[in-house]
Amino acid sequence: MDFKIREAVLDDWQDAGQICYDAFATVSGEHGFPPDFPSVEAAALPLKWMIEHPRFYGAVAERGGKVIGSIFMDERSAVSAIGPITVQPGQQNSGVGKALMLAAMDHANARGAIGIRLLQLAFHNRSLSLYAKLGFDIRGAYAAMYGDALNRRMPGYDVRLATPADEATCNALSVKVHGHERPGEVHEAIEAGDARVVERLDRITGYTTGITYFSHSVAETSDDLKALICEAKDFGKPGFLVPLRDSNLFQWCLAEGLKVWFVLNMMTTGIYQEPEGAHMPSIGY
Repeated sequence: MDFKIREAVLDDWQDAGQICYDAFATVSGEHGFPPDFPSVEAAALPLKWMIEHPRFYGAVAERGGKVIGSIFMDERSAVSAIGPITVQPGQQNSGVGKALMLAAMDHANARGAIGIRLLQLAFHNRSLSLYAKLGFDIRGAYAAMYGDALNRRMPGYDVRLATPADEATCNALSVKVHGHERPGEVHEAIEAGDARVVERLDRITGYTTGITYFSHSVAETSDDLKALICEAKDFGKPGFLVPLRDSNLFQWCLAEGLKVWFVLNMMTTGIYQEPEGAHMPSIGY
């Protein structure tokens, strides 16, 4: 290799952010889609946050002293979540992406992660093929749904701000549906005031860390998720992720005037349990 892989440091965030924006804008444009990020800043600031976060792993590829790609991985639960991974346009198809993936996978295995997950843009055949060659299995397809907030309440479903006293119940719901907790994300979302729970018949039946691209939701039923969606203030772009296999939820979103931005595949290695309930993943999983 004429490039090297090293751990990301704070000084990398602007270069990595520019590459992240350019890479996604290029591949989306090639397939007739608008860019994932509206600006370079919108791509770069999340990378800065990840580099500074103690429970994220970040690595960059460097050629001739210049950053040409990066990868980030959420390590806030027993399952590691890869994303984003981007390589500078013009430097792609030269082994950089594979080297970054292998570095992240090695890091996850070294820390004893029970599995690794990611969501991959379904129209990007090269990344689909790379991840499959590295041993990732496709587990489902998800639509990024966007549009105006619905701003209403579903009768019989009470949505409220999640509190620290709700953490154990939220984690238990995650175990029930997915087979494992996501305590780091739940704790941080509650602490930030972003998490919500839905109550039905005087008990918590679902929670969300936010109805956005970067947040996840877990519930007993699709109707519990609908109640959380109804009271969200803003979905952002490219929106929140809905499993296409949940026809009830997906068709309801369409009937409510929401639109599909693009479709992603969830891909996994390691331990995986088919969801036993309703869910909406983050861009990590």
